[in-house]
Parts: sequence; structure tokens; C-alpha cells
Amino acid sequence: MVILFSAKISDKHKEAVQTKYPNEQFIFTEGMTEAETYLEQTNVIVTYGEDLNDSMLEKATNLKWIMVLSAGVEQLPFKQIQDRGILVTNSKGIHKTQMAEYTISMMLQVYRQEKQLIENEKTSSWDKQVRMTEITGQTLLVLGTGAIGQEVARLAKAFRIKTIGLSRSGRVADYFDEVHTMEQLNNKLPEADFVVSVLPSTEETRYLLTADHFTLMKNSGVFINIGRGDVVRSETILKAIREEEIAHAVLDVFEQEPLPEDHPFWKETNITVTPHISGQSPNYIIRALAIFQDNLEKIQKGESTYINRVDPSRGY
Repeated sequence: MVILFSAKISDKHKEAVQTKYPNEQFIFTEGMTEAETYLEQTNVIVTYGEDLNDSMLEKATNLKWIMVLSAGVEQLPFKQIQDRGILVTNSKGIHKTQMAEYTISMMLQVYRQEKQLIENEKTSSWDKQVRMTEITGQTLLVLGTGAIGQEVARLAKAFRIKTIGLSRSGRVADYFDEVHTMEQLNNKLPEADFVVSVLPSTEETRYLLTADHFTLMKNSGVFINIGRGDVVRSETILKAIREEEIAHAVLDVFEQEPLPEDHPFWKETNITVTPHISGQSPNYIIRALAIFQDNLEKIQKGESTYINRVDPSRGY
């Protein structure tokens, strides 16, 4: 097989896969501009998912498998992929450790007033009136009960937090005290002290959250979005914060990325902005390539029980 990487990886990782699979032909590039030259002969593309459009895919006439080294696949040209029967797998699950740690750290950041403490330190202000609260014993509502959502719930249990999960199916999931279908969103929002979205970007989730949902939340509630930015409109979050419908929003993902320098989110005290980095980890590429290698070996053996197979009709 000809395996083309448009995803840039280190020389160490290149050498490792070439050594492990000497009978496969690997082509490593710095991105799709360079990779385009090799598309016609390619059987497998390894990509981060954002660089493969319909016109590029049309050139890859021998393509059988797309391996995405990230969880998000919403930018892939799924209509053509489905029509041609191309296998798609992603790296779902490799983000759970770092994204769950990010979530818990941000819950603590808000309740322990860390932004204010840092500002006080800058001005040498010995202010013992800063009001801190505890996340212990609070209620957490997680939108999405997959690997990331379950890990968030698992860590939350260390703080004796009640964990409620919402998902498309409503199936029981580890570490959740309750799991319901998304139809129960309106009923569960008023219970939550923290609402965490780990939802992907699909037709079902796009702008799922509206102004009415933030009205249903507690005024002391904290909204954390580590899934995709298009689950809610920016102006909806801004309104909820300015009208004190919720107490704080922690946003790692946005409708437009990078977030423009003049965006009002930057200046809102009760909004924490981070640049889509909750999934960052020094172990990221190691975990992603492990999934790639497992699936490659399944193909070599003629097996079809692929890890993280994506359904093109659903987009995830």
C-alpha cells in the first residue's frame, strides 16, 4: 500500500512506522500542498482532517482509507466518501486525559477565583476578601458521554460531584450517576452547577444551545465548551454573561478560529478564553499513531473490526 501523510510528524515517528511496516510504501509531506502530487497513487491518507476537500479527493482515485489524526472530522467531504465507500477512522478517545484535566482545572479556576488572585499578585494586593467556593458536592451536566465525557465524570467523582450525562442514545455510561437522552436537556439544565459540552459538530448539534437554555441554567452556573464552537452562537454566550444568566463561561472552541483580537470575549471578566488547546498533550501523536497502526494491521490481516470507524452518513 501507498500511505501518504499530509499530517506532519517528527522524524522519530516517521522512522518508527517505516521500521515496523517495511513492506508498505510511506510518503511523508509537510501538508496537502505538497501531498497533492502523490494523491493519484495513494491508497491511504493520514491527515488532520481539515485539508482534504472534494477536489483533492477526486484526484485520489485509488484511495481506500482515510485516517484522521484528530477526533474532529466535520470538514471531510462525506458525500463523496460515502459514494465511493472509502473507510474513515479517527483518533477519538486520545484526548480524554488532557481534556478532562483541563475541564477540572477550569472548574477549580472559576470557583477558587484564580483569575482574581493572579491580578492581585500583579498589583501586590493583599486582599483576603476574595470569595472562594468549593466544587465538592456540586452537580455536573456533561453533554456527550463518550470517552472524554466519561473521563470528566470520573475525575469529578474525586470531588463527590453528582454527574449527569446527556447523549443521543441515553445509554448508561461509566461514572455517570444518571444518563438521559438530549430530549431531557431542558429538564436537567436547572440542576447543574457546571455544564460541559464535549459535543462534536454535526447537523444535530449545530447551534443546539440557545438563549432559552442559558435562561434555564442557574445564575451561579458555569458553562464550559471543549467540544465544538458551533454548538452555540457567540452572541448567545455574551448575552448570558452580560445579563448574569450564568456566572462564568470557559471557552476553548469558537465559531471563528482564531478568535479575532477585537472580539468582545477577550474583555469579559467572566469569560475565560483559551485557544483550542484543551486537547494538547506531549502524548497526543503517540496515541493517534497507535490507533493508525492497529487499524493498519487489521487491514493487512483482512479484518474489518476497525477502531474508531466513522459513519459518513452521520459525520462521526
